[in-house]
Amino acid sequence: MIGRLNHVGIAVASIEAAKATYCDLYGVSERAITETRDLPAQGVRFAFVNLPNSQIELIEPLGENSPITKFLERNPSGGQHHVCFEVADIYAARDEMVRKGATVLNEPRIGAHGAPIIFVHPRNSNGVLVELMETPKGAHP
Repeated sequence: MIGRLNHVGIAVASIEAAKATYCDLYGVSERAITETRDLPAQGVRFAFVNLPNSQIELIEPLGENSPITKFLERNPSGGQHHVCFEVADIYAARDEMVRKGATVLNEPRIGAHGAPIIFVHPRNSNGVLVELMETPKGAHP
């Protein structure tokens, strides 16, 4: 059912500081990191570190009601927030997750890639928050 790993979401207190870490420590080119953008509907700011085989999504709270704020309260240094897998049809994936007894945390909504997403509760995935994202149209040959 799940397709390719699209990205790993990393919660950070400062996207700019995290960008510097990926450049200075890991040798990522500044050109490989997208500009930081706001996604008010989800209460986050984000940027993507583009890698040859995937992406890292840096996510920072946008406002005090952001779900990332609570995550950073529990994990002040930041850390892995979620993994995102692509699916062919987000509505079929949601229905299948529910049919199998998983807790889907939201109705499909548009995520940072401009494609519909849902989240599956960590208790259903060995403690990992899983984002399912409909494969963006034209994303892969």
